[in-house]
Formats: sequence, structure tokens, C-alpha cells
Amino acid sequence: MLCRPHKSSGKPTHVSPYPNTSEEIPARIALYQPDLAPNVGLVIRTGACLGLAVDVIEPCGFAFSMAAVRSHALDYGAQAEVVRHASWQAYQTAPRGRLVALTTKGATNLWNFSFQTGDVLLIGRESVGLPEDVHGVADARVVIPMVSGVRSLNMAVAAAIAAGELVRQLSPANSCNP
Repeated sequence: MLCRPHKSSGKPTHVSPYPNTSEEIPARIALYQPDLAPNVGLVIRTGACLGLAVDVIEPCGFAFSMAAVRSHALDYGAQAEVVRHASWQAYQTAPRGRLVALTTKGATNLWNFSFQTGDVLLIGRESVGLPEDVHGVADARVVIPMVSGVRSLNMAVAAAIAAGELVRQLSPANSCNP
């Protein structure tokens, strides 16, 4: 397990995206065996900006380290809570809320899905998505609607869209103020 500490305090921390409040969105993004370091960096940056912790479930398609993802996470890696899990089996033993698989095989349209406190957005590998056994343990399967004739969104883009909707639904007073 790897938690990056905040620069000033040395302790893992969330940065609240909500002005004049210390409230955090108690939800997470989990990346299942991601293939590409740049996408992981972008998801870490998204998590830091939206106040969501990020779980990285190995093995990855690259040697995972914060250095490997730094070029896309930028300095947000120091503000993000990133937890590393050695395997899917190890991840399953960690305490978590409802597992919401974001998948092209989703049963529920993202815009019709009701997120709950504690939800975990589970994002599959860029190359093959989530395997059937992982689909089987998900509490919900959600799809981002797209125009016909296209296969899928980039996983970091899909994660950002779904995380934005999660935060919109669960944020204080159901609003994210600039």
C-alpha cells in the first residue's frame, strides 16, 4: 500500500474541492490493472482535484510508481491519496463501499444511476476492460452513453466523466461552486 503524504503536513490528506467547507466526498476511484502510466497520472490528478482517493490494483502494464505517473499527475500526486494493492485478491480484502463498475457492458446509463456515499468507481484496463469475474462481483455496472459506431472512451476520460457525476450527486447542497 502506498499513500502519498501532503507536502506541508507529511500526513495523507484530501483537499476539499468545495469552497468554505472541509467536507469531502467519501468515495473512491479504483483502477483495475491499468496498462498506461499517463492515464493513471491523469486519474490521480482528477482524484486530487475532486477530493477522491485513487486505488491502483496491480499488476499494471508498467512498473507502477509515482515517478512513472508524475508527468501527467503533475504536482497533484502529492495532494492525492493513492493506495496501491498488490492484486485483485488483495483489493477485495480492503474495506470499501459499493463497487460500481464503469463498463461498456453496463446495465445502467450513468445519467440514470444514483450514487451513494462510499461508492467506488471501478475502471478497467485500457486494452480489455474488466474481466467477467470482476463484473460478477460488482454491485452495479454503469455505462457512459455514446453515439453509435464508437467502441469506448479513453479510461482517464471515462473516469473523469463518471467522477464528475458522482461528485455532482454527492456534493454538499448538490452543487460544486467555483
